[in-house]
Amino acid sequence: MAEIAVSFLLEKLSSFLQTEVELLQGIPEDLEYIKNELQSLKAVLRVADSVGESNQELKVWVQQVREVAYDTEDILDEYKLDLVNDHRHGIDAFLHNVCCFTKNLKAQHRIASKIQGIKSRMSNISARRPHFDNNGANEQGPSSTGTVNPWLDRRGDALLLDRVDLVGIDEPKDQLIKWLVEGNPGRKVISVVGMGGSGKTTLVKQVYDNANVKKHFAVHVWITISHPFKIEKLLRKMVRQLFDAIRKPVPQGVDDMDAVFLKMVLKDFLQQRRYLVVLDDVWHMNEWEVVSHALANNGRGSRVLLTTRNSEVASTSCIESGDKVFNVEPLSPDESWILFCKKCFRQNSCPPELEKHSRRILEKCEGLPLAIVAISGVLATKRRIVAEWETVYRSLGAEIDDNSKLINFKEVLLLSFNDLPYHLKSCFLYLSLFPEYHPIESMRLIRLWIAEGFVEAKEGKTQEEVADDYLNELLNRSMVQIAGTANDGRVKTCRIHDLLREIIISNARDQNFVAVAKEQNATWSDMVRRLAIHNTFPNAQQNKNVSHLRSLLIFGMGEPLFCPPKDTLFPNGCRLLKVLDLRAAPIQTFPEEVINLRLLRYLSLRDTNIRTIPSSIRKLQDLETLDLKHSQVTELPVEILKLRRLRHLLVYRYEFISYSRFHSKYGFQALPGIGALQSLQKLCFMEVNHDNALIIELGKLTQLRRLGITNLRKEDGKLLCSSIEKLINLHALSIVSSVKEEFIDLQYVSSPPQVLQRLYLYGRLEKLPDWIPSLESLAVVYLKWSRLPDDALESLQNLPNLIHLELLQATEGNTLRFKAGGFEKLKHLGIDKFEGLKCIEVEKGAMPSLEKLSIQRCKLLERVPLGIEYLDKLKVLEFFDMPEELIMTLRPDAQGGDYSKVANIPEVYYTYWRNGEWEVYSIDEREHNTVISSQILQTRFK
Repeated sequence: MAEIAVSFLLEKLSSFLQTEVELLQGIPEDLEYIKNELQSLKAVLRVADSVGESNQELKVWVQQVREVAYDTEDILDEYKLDLVNDHRHGIDAFLHNVCCFTKNLKAQHRIASKIQGIKSRMSNISARRPHFDNNGANEQGPSSTGTVNPWLDRRGDALLLDRVDLVGIDEPKDQLIKWLVEGNPGRKVISVVGMGGSGKTTLVKQVYDNANVKKHFAVHVWITISHPFKIEKLLRKMVRQLFDAIRKPVPQGVDDMDAVFLKMVLKDFLQQRRYLVVLDDVWHMNEWEVVSHALANNGRGSRVLLTTRNSEVASTSCIESGDKVFNVEPLSPDESWILFCKKCFRQNSCPPELEKHSRRILEKCEGLPLAIVAISGVLATKRRIVAEWETVYRSLGAEIDDNSKLINFKEVLLLSFNDLPYHLKSCFLYLSLFPEYHPIESMRLIRLWIAEGFVEAKEGKTQEEVADDYLNELLNRSMVQIAGTANDGRVKTCRIHDLLREIIISNARDQNFVAVAKEQNATWSDMVRRLAIHNTFPNAQQNKNVSHLRSLLIFGMGEPLFCPPKDTLFPNGCRLLKVLDLRAAPIQTFPEEVINLRLLRYLSLRDTNIRTIPSSIRKLQDLETLDLKHSQVTELPVEILKLRRLRHLLVYRYEFISYSRFHSKYGFQALPGIGALQSLQKLCFMEVNHDNALIIELGKLTQLRRLGITNLRKEDGKLLCSSIEKLINLHALSIVSSVKEEFIDLQYVSSPPQVLQRLYLYGRLEKLPDWIPSLESLAVVYLKWSRLPDDALESLQNLPNLIHLELLQATEGNTLRFKAGGFEKLKHLGIDKFEGLKCIEVEKGAMPSLEKLSIQRCKLLERVPLGIEYLDKLKVLEFFDMPEELIMTLRPDAQGGDYSKVANIPEVYYTYWRNGEWEVYSIDEREHNTVISSQILQTRFK
């Protein structure tokens, strides 16, 4: 994976040579030489990386390339750091500039000397450059091996499994068979998608071999896509297999035909027959597009069944067939246990003394069949002694690296990684910094990627949008899993399979890309670039050299830090640090040493107890993200306005009130002159404090995507509307009035931001602003304390993309009516604290997509909504702190009750505050209640 380091450096070198060339007398030529050599080496690095695993000499060569790339990057950053000057005035400025001139001369001399050393190393490395033939074999000698992936030779194993070895396959197999043999006579494409090792090929082979399927189709063939993908080779393979299937000779000249003629032969052959073609292991859209034109749509009920790890390939290939995409789900815990016992204990049951340890190991597999089979195979060779099984659990990452029985499993999971472009490899390896089972916030990840320099600039897109594309690509490739979604469907948190995480931790550590410290006595390489500390406080004396470190992230630090974390952890300093994430670290004051980290781009002190930020923060001129969410900071120094590269400024906290299940929101005091921060994309939450000049300043922040302001008065409305009109890139807007009864006046917006997707208004409204119903992109609306007339919400019902509507004291009438045809895409509706509400009416045809309805604290509401039975997609109905009379009508034994109206809703809950905790009941199981602590409830309903 030296390709990652080299590609990253090449981008940095290009930028450096453009911006610093005037200061680098005589040095650019040497840097250009290094750049050109690295560009020429890059072509062989991907092959060499693979071969190096089985060739020690080549492995050393790859390591040397990586180290020279790292050392060059260090030199560039050190040079930039030496050129950071303070802004001074008068005689101090003159004297300081004289010092800086001398300092710059010394820096130039130092960098020239170091670059000469790099150039010499680069020359030696280039002289020993390996050469590969077209098959990936090293031409330098017989000692080198080819790049044939050992997994590819065993890919057919999934086709040879006996039926008795399969678990959890019957239901998905029946579904796929039904899709194949039923439906319209047009050509139908069916995709089976899932991560590597999920059993896609095994499942489809069982379908392919089914007697009814064979009988239904005149001809059926199985085509495994080879990688690297070669068009003519694949088409010739298809021609031969199809003609062999009907025992006819292959047309003459096939070996000499180009792709166009081969497609013609295939299409003509298939035109007259009802066929089934299985395309196993399709990775990219071009592979499907090449084949699809040859697969005739002959009106005979022909079918194409493909397997893929890429959800985009799956969905796009199936568009013409009504999106027949089958997502392979992990095995259930029970199915996983059955498969584990079959493989580990040869059909016998697990010995009682090993069951606890077996289940812990099995949890790591997360229902992935290949992982279960591989690990149970390893355990089957172990003695049935608890200590040995406990050792496997604790050292599973090392076991995967070293145990020959797990090579196939490792290669299957790494195959998708090896196919990634280098920038996505960097992004994916970065995930190994996070602890196991840790939900990774997508926006946190995106900001970290940007700070690390992984995200390229693209015309017409922000870096955040490009990074979001990266995340979606990893999701599409089944390498990252969605852990949680926001109320408008955006990916809120993600995660990776635990065993895949173990594999990439190993690879990232070997490349000095990442190190993870989990123990007090943990050590790491002097060359490591990124360090994550998990639930411990490492002994600094064992890790004296951190001069190469670029990122430090701390997770779950348990003991209070009595010394600043930098001095305590790193006595020699880490001056090249660009990312410092001290989220939830138990610190009370701002660590002064942070100010010396002049290259810092990302600083998070979220969930800490710090209260003030020093004015010296102005020295962090490269800072892009300052995350102080849920800290005790309520005021920022005016010097923050010097940080002109700042993109994300998060300074706010919620105070959760357990007995009411809701929170108050607090921001930070206004910063006059905030308009100077022209790069800001997120500003949350600033108290405007009746400052007209400040409200006008907001209009200068034209790059804003998210704006949150508090403490707004009615008389501020006209100026705020003028500023909002200038924020044409705004995606989310949150406005909180000074007090609940204060009016928010937003009637003066004539040209609202058309990309606005989320709108949160907390305060009184005389009427719903006329511009809101015109926002076609609007997906989420929160109206709290609005107290509008009871018919005011009708203007929202035609919003074409509204998904989530949250209403708290939004209207004052006694009836809330949802009319037929309204809110067509609404999935989540919350109704809270309507003090006069006595009746909710749902007309037939209203809210046809609604999946969750939450009704809370409406004390006069005594019956479920009239017409609730029309909401046939409703999955969750939740009542919170509602009258006992309403709940009693839902009991199955209540005469004249409403139980029959909600009986088909899968989940119906009601919640009460009792004895200092929330008690949550299922409608049918009050005697089997589940008590949820207020802390858990805060997480659930936040």
